[in-house]
Formats: sequence, C-alpha cells, structure tokens
Amino acid sequence: MREYLLTALIAATMTFLLTPLVRAWAMKSGAYIGIRDRDMHTTVTPRWGGVAMWGAMSLTFLIVNHLPLVGKSFGREAQGIFLAGTFIMVLGMLDDRFDLDSITKFAGQALAAGILLLHGVQILWLPINGILTLPANIGQLLTVLFVMTVINAVNFIDGLDGLATGVVAICASAFFIFSYVLAVVNGFNRAGAPSLITAVVIGMCLGFLPHNFHPAKIFMGDSGAMLLGLLLAASAITLTGQIDVNAISDSSSRSALLPLLLPFTILAIPLLDLIMAIVRRVRAGKSPFASDRQHLHHRLLDLGNSHRRTTFILYLWAATFAFPTVIAAFAPLWIALIIAAAIASLSIVLIADTLKKKSSERVAAHV
Repeated sequence: MREYLLTALIAATMTFLLTPLVRAWAMKSGAYIGIRDRDMHTTVTPRWGGVAMWGAMSLTFLIVNHLPLVGKSFGREAQGIFLAGTFIMVLGMLDDRFDLDSITKFAGQALAAGILLLHGVQILWLPINGILTLPANIGQLLTVLFVMTVINAVNFIDGLDGLATGVVAICASAFFIFSYVLAVVNGFNRAGAPSLITAVVIGMCLGFLPHNFHPAKIFMGDSGAMLLGLLLAASAITLTGQIDVNAISDSSSRSALLPLLLPFTILAIPLLDLIMAIVRRVRAGKSPFASDRQHLHHRLLDLGNSHRRTTFILYLWAATFAFPTVIAAFAPLWIALIIAAAIASLSIVLIADTLKKKSSERVAAHV
C-alpha cells in the first residue's frame, strides 16, 4: 500500500509542477477558444491540461518502475495502456487546438481501444448466469464499446472548473480501493495494472485540481478527459484479466462479479448525464453530439447554486454511488446503504439551503 501511496504522491507532484509550464505553452500555441454561450468561464482559458497529466504519468512510470512491489505491475498490459493513453492524449491535443469533428474523434477512440487489444487488454468474460466466457471477436467488440463509453462519459461531465477532475479522482479512488482489497481478500497478486493505473490517475487529478478548480487557470480539455476515461476503462478491463474465472464460478461473493459492473456504478453521474444528453438532443431533432446548456451542472447552477457549490454537490453525487458500491462488495449491504444515504443527504441539505436563500431573496425583492 505504501508504494501505491508514493506512486500517487509522485504523480500529483509532477502534475502540479508541469501544469504551469504546459499552460504557458498552450497560450503561445493557441490551444484555447473564445467564450461560447454554453461556457461557464468568463476569461479566455487555455486547454491541454491532459498534456501535463500525460507528462506526469510518464515520469511517474519511469520512477516507480524501480520499486519492489509496484515495479512488478509493469508488463505487456501496462505498456499497452501507456501507448493507448499517449495516442488518445495526442488526439485530444489536436482536438483542443483545431476542434476535430465527432467522427474523427470516435475513430481515434476506437483506434486507441485497438491498441489496448493488441496488448492483451480485453474483456474475456461477463457475469451472466454465473460466468460467460466470450468468443474473441465479441470480447474485442465489447472492449472497444466499453472504452469509448467511459471516455465519452468523462468528457461529457467536463463542463465546470474542477468538476471532471474531482469526479474522476473519486471514481479512481473507489476503484483503487476495490482492486486492492479484492487482491488482499482473495489472495490475488497486489502488484497489478489496475492498482498502478488508478493510483497514478488519483495523483494526476489531485495535482491538477489546484490549477483547475474555480476559477480555473487551465482546462484539462479533451486531451485530459479522454486520457482519464481511457485509463479508467483499461483499469477495469485489466482487473477482470487477473481474476481466475474458475474460482469466481465457485464463489458466492458479490465482489467476484463487480469488476466490469463497478465502472458503470462509480461513473453513474457522468453516464447518466451522457444518456440524458443523447435522449434530449435526439428528441429535439438535433445531433446527439450537439452542444447545449442543459447538463446536470447547468441545471444545478440554474437553481441558484454557486459554481463551487455545484461542483461540490456533484462530487457528493459521484461519491454516493462510488464508495457504497465498493463497501457492498466486502461488507453487509445495510452498511453501504447507510453510507450512501448519509452522503446523499449532505447534497440535499446543500441544495435545500440554496433554494431557501433564493426564496428569501425573492421575498425581499417584492417587499
């Protein structure tokens, strides 16, 4: 555990130090856009935060590769994740600078998933009626769809300063806890790509957040959102590859069936926002990829919540799904439900407080 904590600390430090340098480079290179109607910021802010994250990830890998435990996590899968992450980050850089069309981005995301497949990062089974071992072509197709879904879920929630950064940090923390505890409880190898990658993601997000929290000095852009989404998806897939399918088939433990379901649970808020946006736009006769100002964070802002309070509420919503799911895998369900209710209640209190203040202001305005 100490080596993973050190890994996260190194990634956080590197990201924090590299971000100002990348910010200056982004401004000189024109990696920013003018202020649009749907944007929440009021000043021109550079993108390319993902470049700083990628640089931090690369340096962290070089350093922790020499640690006794974490160093054993590096192999073919970790290499594939790094190469796919590098490709998707470059694609995001180009999009941040030149605003690529949706088809090009989707093709690039599929190609990044293909790089993962070439390095053995693939969905091999699904928890359907026990364990269903998938034919190779079906597993490859599901891998590509899974990776693209998680990438775009993270990208969709990147609409407020610090929002996607914090939500991904929460999701990665939950997934790290799950993968590490699962290894301890079931006697799996603790040195694995899932724990390594999520520890690095946690560090990158924590190091980037001081620069990205409201008012943001730099945005992660697609270079960051797509990189983080790919890393989360790859972590989930590699975890399934480390589990003995025969052992799972004979186990009644809930934790054995969660590796592929967990990402959808801990990313419930981004995925919900993604689904709602697609349905909303299709019903309005628009492209599902058209931009609008009706995301969850926009609606919370319209209720009267401040920028920072809206971000914090969405952090709580993400935590409401993420941590109780992990707890339910290893502890009685009632404990998980109590924790979920407690976290959700705090978000309700914050929203109610905002509505109360807004109502008081309206009354005062009429007096």
